[in-house]
Amino acid sequence: MLAVLGAAAQSRTPQQAAAAESFRTVQDDTGRTVRIPVPVRRVVSLAPSMTESVYALGLDELLVGDTDYCDYPEAATRKTRVGGATNPNIEIVASLKPDVVLLTKSLNRLETVQALERLGIAAYATDPHTVDDIRTSVRRLGDVLGNAAAGESLDARLRAQEDLLREKLRSRAAKRALFVVWTDPLISVGQHTFIADALQHAGAVSVVDSRQDWPQMSLEEMVRLQPDVLVFASNHSEAVARDVDALARRPGWDALEAVKQRRFAVISDAVNRPAPRLFAAMEDLARQLHPEAFAQATDRVTPAGNPPAAPEKN
Repeated sequence: MLAVLGAAAQSRTPQQAAAAESFRTVQDDTGRTVRIPVPVRRVVSLAPSMTESVYALGLDELLVGDTDYCDYPEAATRKTRVGGATNPNIEIVASLKPDVVLLTKSLNRLETVQALERLGIAAYATDPHTVDDIRTSVRRLGDVLGNAAAGESLDARLRAQEDLLREKLRSRAAKRALFVVWTDPLISVGQHTFIADALQHAGAVSVVDSRQDWPQMSLEEMVRLQPDVLVFASNHSEAVARDVDALARRPGWDALEAVKQRRFAVISDAVNRPAPRLFAAMEDLARQLHPEAFAQATDRVTPAGNPPAAPEKN
């Protein structure tokens, strides 16, 4: 099977063959050395966050394939589907003759990277753990795909949004928040995740002190900590409101003041992906937690015309 796939991967058009005569060596976020053809003409993304980043860079004409879960922007759903992020169809990936395949360490498997390498297909991975890491990753991605200016421009816009948000919240006391990934069992986010860092940028601090990325917490511990607010990622605020009402009727949950007082915030699922839309989700959360900091109707951090956050799973 690998021999067949290898033949498919190497059966390039004359133009691709000529382009493949030139290469550059880069280091990805995981420390791997990756040999990238120059110029990059064809890209496959194996992570929704990478797909979003390619579109945010304005380089979507290079994208020839992505996963079943790449749902933003809507145009991404019309690319050739290569399966799931953790179980992509390597035969389909190879048939698309990509110059580079994009992955994220937190989502994609090492076995996928190894399979691509055996076929001689460049696999470039990112591994952001903070909001600033996300900016750095998209800037470097622009360079890897042959358009450093696009990466620098996007990085500058995101940095400006970040700086403006920080200025707005400068004198605001951080809210103690519980980011709820799941309620039964209760799962939150660890301190060393980009989501926890995004909470801080939005004027909150997670009450969960864990080195695990997705720690399972006891309700008793949360009752002891008494977070000021519960934060949910969803595109259906009405459904979350019903969920909070339901939580208040569950044994133990009514001991949380945030539940009894219905102190909760709902932001887009975009917060779950380390991609540029995270910055809009941060502002949305900041507006809910600190409305007094955005008293004027014109006090927007995200420039007008930016697409609204939409649901996604990384």
